[in-house]
Amino acid sequence: MEDGLLAELRLPSPVVEIDDDRLTAAGVRVLLKRDDLIHPEVPGNKWRKLRYNVATARELGFETLLTFGGAYSNHLRATAAVGSYCGFSTIGVVRGEEHLPLNSSLRYAVSRGMRLMYMDRTTYRAKATDVVLEALREEFGDFYLIPEGGSNADAVRGCAELPAELDASVDVVFCAAGTGGTLAGVAAGVRTDQVVIGVPVLKGGAFLEGEIAGLQEQVYGARRGSWRLECDYHFGGYAKRTPELGEFIDDFEVRHGLRLDWVYEAKMMYAVFDQVARNAFPRGTTIVALISGSGEVPEI
Repeated sequence: MEDGLLAELRLPSPVVEIDDDRLTAAGVRVLLKRDDLIHPEVPGNKWRKLRYNVATARELGFETLLTFGGAYSNHLRATAAVGSYCGFSTIGVVRGEEHLPLNSSLRYAVSRGMRLMYMDRTTYRAKATDVVLEALREEFGDFYLIPEGGSNADAVRGCAELPAELDASVDVVFCAAGTGGTLAGVAAGVRTDQVVIGVPVLKGGAFLEGEIAGLQEQVYGARRGSWRLECDYHFGGYAKRTPELGEFIDDFEVRHGLRLDWVYEAKMMYAVFDQVARNAFPRGTTIVALISGSGEVPEI
C-alpha cells in the first residue's frame, strides 16, 4: 500500500509565479511553492513531516501510530490517511469533548480507519508527560508517538529537503508557523545567502523561536540557517480571523484564482504583501511563499 502512495505523490511540487501589480511596482517577484498539490489526502508539509516518522515507526516494529490534534486538525486527517496507505493502525487523541455528528475532518479521519478518543483540555495540556502517555499505553497498548502537528526531529529532516526543489534565484522563503517544524526544517536546508521568514498564526507566537531552535538542535546540534519570525499577522490568534483578512482572501482569489486557507496560508500571504508594501525587500528580490496545505476535506 505504501508503494501506491509513493507512486501518487507529486514531487517536486509545482512552483508558480503570481502576476500582481503591487509586486511589479515594488520590483519583487513572488512564487508559490504549491506543496498543497503533493497529494489530495496528505498535502504539503504533512507528507514531508510524516514521511520519516512512518519509516522510523516501521523500522522499530510498531504497528500503531498515535497523535494529537484539535477537532479540525489537518494533521489528524493526514496521519489517518498515511496510516491507511502504509498499513498502520491509527489513534487520534482529540482536544476537548466529543460533538456529534462528527465534523468533516474527523469523519474523514474515521473513514480512513482512525480510532478517536477525546481528552479534556486540562489533561491535553499535559499530553507529553509520562503520566498521560502511560495511561494512553494502558488503554491502547504500544504505539509510535507522533507529536501534535507532527513536529519532531524526523519532521525537520523531511522539511529540510524542500529547499533543494527551489530555483537558485530564490532569496527569501515565507512559511506559516503553527508548531514550527516546517520552518525548522526549511531553514536548515536553505543556502547561507537565503533567508526564511516564519509567520506564526497564533497570538504570542514569539515563543516559537525557542521551539524552532530546539528542534534544530535535536537534529543538527545547533541553530541552523538564517531565519526570523514576523509575529504581527495572527489576526487575533489561532483559527481566528478578521474582516480585513477575509477581504484579503477574497481579493487574492479574484486576482490569482487560489482560495487561501484562512488558518495558515492567508495570514502568511498577507504578511508577504504587507512586508513588500513596507519596502522590506530591495528591488530584484525573489520570494517563495510556501503553500503547505489545505483546509478542504477530501471526499469520502
